Amino acid sequence: MDLLKSFIDLFLNIDTELAKAVAAYGLWVYGILFVVIFAETGLVFTPFLPGDSLIFTAGAIAAFSGELNIWILLGVLIAAAIIGDFVNYSIGHRWGRAILDSGKFKRIIKDHYITDTEAFFERHGGKTITLARFFPFIRTFAPFVAGISRMDNARFLSFNVIGGVVWVTIFLSLGYFFGNVPFVKEHFEVLVLGIIGVSVLPTAWHALKTRLDARKSGASQAAE
Repeated sequence: MDLLKSFIDLFLNIDTELAKAVAAYGLWVYGILFVVIFAETGLVFTPFLPGDSLIFTAGAIAAFSGELNIWILLGVLIAAAIIGDFVNYSIGHRWGRAILDSGKFKRIIKDHYITDTEAFFERHGGKTITLARFFPFIRTFAPFVAGISRMDNARFLSFNVIGGVVWVTIFLSLGYFFGNVPFVKEHFEVLVLGIIGVSVLPTAWHALKTRLDARKSGASQAAE
């Protein structure tokens, strides 16, 4: 029960709770981190999990406390990101259309999540699987939509591996190399919130632009 409470608190106060979890559970934290990153990328029901900020925070803790090994973190989180995307792709490939058509999960898998991701695919093609890693929500639904659209397995895997490696390496390295900077230590909570905000902005802008383009297109057709 205590482990579950810590797991929930982790999302609410990611900077302080991850440090507490490391002190309390030691090596089990690697498993918790794997589960969170796997769930965010592998399950369409959990797009709200804090992937970017969690990886950054883990890197920072590895730097200033030494209780997490940066190389183990790198391997565990890359594996979670790649396996998660592949599982999500497989779910989309086998049951994705049935899940959407059933209408049972509309409160979780909102229509605009799927349409925004499809618009992203239309603009970027297969590279979406790699680029989507840096866009919250879209990174959760991109492999799912790729599975529904029957994207080639080998092509998906190549973009999946590249995206997983680059995404985890960048955020983990940023956390690790800036974790010991005094200014970062003193304002760590604000910085984490900033990372969450900045990571959400591109997704919000893309969604807004997609809707504005759709309205313009509809208005043009109506005028004709």
